Amino acid sequence: MKIYDELKARGLIAQVTDEQVVADLINEGKATFYIGFDPTADSLHVGHFMALCLMKRLQMAGNKPIALLGGGTGMIGDPSGKTDMRKMLTKEQINHNIECFKKQMARFIDFSDGKAMIVNNADWLLDLNYVELLREVGPHFSVNRMLTAECYKQRMERGLTFLEFNYMIMQSYDFYRLFQDYGCNLQFGGDDQWSNMLGGTELIRRKLGKDASAMTITLLLNSEGKKMGKTEKGAVWLDPEKTSPFEFYQYWRNVADADVLKCIRMLTFLPLEEIDKMSDWEGSQLNTAKEILAFELTKLVHGEEEAQKAQDQAKSLFGAGNAEDAPEAPLCEEDFTDGAIDIVSILVKAGLAPTRSEARRNVEQGGVLVDGEKVSDFKATFTKDQCAAGLLVKRGKKNFKKVVLK
Repeated sequence: MKIYDELKARGLIAQVTDEQVVADLINEGKATFYIGFDPTADSLHVGHFMALCLMKRLQMAGNKPIALLGGGTGMIGDPSGKTDMRKMLTKEQINHNIECFKKQMARFIDFSDGKAMIVNNADWLLDLNYVELLREVGPHFSVNRMLTAECYKQRMERGLTFLEFNYMIMQSYDFYRLFQDYGCNLQFGGDDQWSNMLGGTELIRRKLGKDASAMTITLLLNSEGKKMGKTEKGAVWLDPEKTSPFEFYQYWRNVADADVLKCIRMLTFLPLEEIDKMSDWEGSQLNTAKEILAFELTKLVHGEEEAQKAQDQAKSLFGAGNAEDAPEAPLCEEDFTDGAIDIVSILVKAGLAPTRSEARRNVEQGGVLVDGEKVSDFKATFTKDQCAAGLLVKRGKKNFKKVVLK
């Protein structure tokens, strides 16, 4: 099976400018393609994960990836899918985030021997002269057409700023520059980027009289139509300091039954023939599928050793409930009052509940266990000596921490 057919079979392709042109490019290894990453945080997250996997798949098929880091566009903020304006970042924050991104990308993409590139659009966007840009690019964009773009719809309801309105022009200009400077003939992105990507192909056609292509990736949505990659604590990060390998494993181990095979198909590198055999799995077999999904994705992000460790921890916890294998949540002396700490504070400090009110509700509903014993009084306290020995705290069936006084 050729790579384009495999991408379709995995459910990854949403929209393409010209299917035959794009299929021929990537099947023959002739695509120099780019995906943009705006450095809005100091780690990539699950939302970027599918794009990184796609870059890896296409590179394995002989194509050349360009990872475009948005040192310039990150100073504006992409309004796509947002109801509020993004937080403005300083140049220093953006540059720090870019360095973090580069290290994480190297786990997925081979940058040796010119096989791939990392470029920063700050190199051309920050030096643009405003009047010159208006004259060079402005005539090729219809405001009426831009206002109908999907990427602006949610922001239009709350008030789209002129700053954000320029994002489409900046992204289009990126494709124009990459086409000229690096022979980039194809852009990939999430399906919510389609309008921005078409802006780039149109600018290339109008300015250079040449054709470039675009293809969007299916957004990773759960069976309820919501974007995947969020937990009570926020985003699921690829940085182990922000989301531990165990927490990352557990996120995928706990996906809904209706989503597990779709995730295996779209995100793992398991052969399609092997995945097809799982299509009629049900009951306990779906739990096995979730373990496969969690292991494969944790291995991709954190390596096989960490994936095995996370899987062993999970099996130990779900089986015998061994506190030694649980991920630790450290407490310090300042967390104690008169030598004790209450269960609500423990849950919040351990990250097992986002707020004190939620923690109290978990306790009152009988969903909290400490060392296998149900805690039903939200005023229950534990001493320093108890915490120094380590407490296995469970919220619900699938959230565990070993709470330890350090």
